[in-house]
Amino acid sequence: MLTRRRFLQAAVGSALVATTTSAQQQAGGAPAGKLPEGAYKVPAGAQVPRRELGRTGERVSIVGLGGYHLGIPSEQESIHLVRLALDHGMNFLDNCWDYNGGESERRMGKALRDGYRQKAFLMTKLDGRTAASAREQLEQSMRRLGVDVVDLVQIHEVIRPDDPERCFAPGGTIEALVAARKAGKLRFIGFTGHKDPDIHLLMLEVARQHGFRFDSVQMPINVLDAHYRSFEGNVLPVALRDGTAVLGMKPMGAGLILESGAAKAEECLRYAMSVPGVAVTITGCDSVGILEQALSMAVDFHPMSDADRDRLLARTAAAARDGSWEKFKTTHQFDGTVQNGRWLTSAQI
Repeated sequence: MLTRRRFLQAAVGSALVATTTSAQQQAGGAPAGKLPEGAYKVPAGAQVPRRELGRTGERVSIVGLGGYHLGIPSEQESIHLVRLALDHGMNFLDNCWDYNGGESERRMGKALRDGYRQKAFLMTKLDGRTAASAREQLEQSMRRLGVDVVDLVQIHEVIRPDDPERCFAPGGTIEALVAARKAGKLRFIGFTGHKDPDIHLLMLEVARQHGFRFDSVQMPINVLDAHYRSFEGNVLPVALRDGTAVLGMKPMGAGLILESGAAKAEECLRYAMSVPGVAVTITGCDSVGILEQALSMAVDFHPMSDADRDRLLARTAAAARDGSWEKFKTTHQFDGTVQNGRWLTSAQI
């Protein structure tokens, strides 16, 4: 069966695949297959609702635009997707230094011209675990994005038990990010990961030990995660207690939840957006039809009732039992920084 992930990998083209290798697998969340433009109606002028972003004082759209998928369609189409999202109030833009060899950031940077930067809350991520590599990657990202300030920079793929200590060690990532914040190059600092909630909890604990509080933490929030190595159950309450904004990702498990048959795209998105305390659900959109689906569901969003949630979770329990459909937790298939360990210490890509 041709899964959405394999289709997307082929669509990027051999040049980018050779550059980014398996790192392309790490982002995901859009529905499997293609949706025709107009399948979901988004009224002209309709705006996506917003929520508080933790203690930052910012308000962000309840659904955000994933950056990886911007490398899939043509450059012109990807620019149109970003601007269409922003025009409808989807102001949270996700990206990463390593997505598609930097092409995702370059395209987003072009989309942010002509006054669109003012509409966006811009986030990107970096892989470096040393201050030197983090500084170099941040400078590259800012040049690609064409900005002087990034709203939120996150440490990407905190998925190893030693990542927290490496990030907070002298000469580590945090040193560079704090200096960049003082220099006015970024406003907020966060981290992401998809492997094990215990590693997220350790990152938060090590931060506390160093007198540091993250502004955001990004994690899988979906109908399978609720059953297995649950970030929702274990990390979300701790983050909320600290006032750290929770960013949900992989609402469709990189498309694998849809492939499993456990839930439909609309159910996945609605569930993720309904989880109390989640500021934004980040989903990948590589066509107007898929973006319109996300916009339509967000514009007309009504939280899932407790009864509907219970029924959906009962239906998805079997698929979630051993993590076989959450491969980002149980395999290295989605670990870009494992496939490309040099990114942790070098910005050469």
